[in-house]
Amino acid sequence: MFRDVTFGQYYPASSFVHSMDARVKLLLTLLFLVGIFFVQSFVVYGFVAVFLLTVIFVSRVPLRSVLRSIKGIIVLLVLTAVINVFFTKGADAAESPLWAWSPWNGFTIEIYVNGLKTAGKIFLRLVLLVMGSSVLTLTTTPVDLTHAVESLLKPLKLIKFPVHEFALIMSLTLSFIPSLIDETDRIIRAQKARGADFDTGGLVKRAKAFVPILIPLLVGGFRRAEELANAMNSRCYEGATKRTCMRVMKLGWRDAVASLLVVAFFAGVFVLYGMRGQWNFITWLYY
Repeated sequence: MFRDVTFGQYYPASSFVHSMDARVKLLLTLLFLVGIFFVQSFVVYGFVAVFLLTVIFVSRVPLRSVLRSIKGIIVLLVLTAVINVFFTKGADAAESPLWAWSPWNGFTIEIYVNGLKTAGKIFLRLVLLVMGSSVLTLTTTPVDLTHAVESLLKPLKLIKFPVHEFALIMSLTLSFIPSLIDETDRIIRAQKARGADFDTGGLVKRAKAFVPILIPLLVGGFRRAEELANAMNSRCYEGATKRTCMRVMKLGWRDAVASLLVVAFFAGVFVLYGMRGQWNFITWLYY
């Protein structure tokens, strides 16, 4: 089940997106994440979904690999949808509920059209956010992503911010995620071979069943961290002192084309959001 976690996992392929500069991909992903919050209608969400599916197709990453990332937030999606459906009232006081139920006097459960719309929009927003982030990590190696963060944060060195150390911590964290997932799977299989049950029982029982997994996982994580620290010390690692990069990042024509397309798309989204009050005749901006 931990194989469904795609964050930090890289999918090797030869594509337009893979060949882009990691800094550009990171900035465009941030623009995508910000732009999602300006979308106010289901039609525009459809445009964004088509745009994202096009990027996935161009990147040659299997769609199922991107969709697997959604499994990690299923509980959050369901919980958010339920809360909005049952606790979001109508857009105005005159709106009547679609469904109402009074289990006892003084307490009524009501479902409004506005609640369903709000739940649907938040659901789509979360799904698109996770899928967009997954495309970045699936098409960019942790090392390139770390170099991109370090390059973009270089101006912070003027205020004595430890940019290199921050990028190193990020790189080590991303590199440890796949290995910890593999080790977790091995521990679960070993525990199941000894008769452990992780799939039946209530929430409390399942939580208790995971205790024998967490202890060896933590021990293994600390052991890996100690081995890595010893390896860095044996190679005389001295932090950011006079360090150079083996591969220098350079911008290319792919980065310019992708930037123009993404910026143009979300500029349109921002314009629609900012001028929605002046375009009342376009009803699909609101629904």
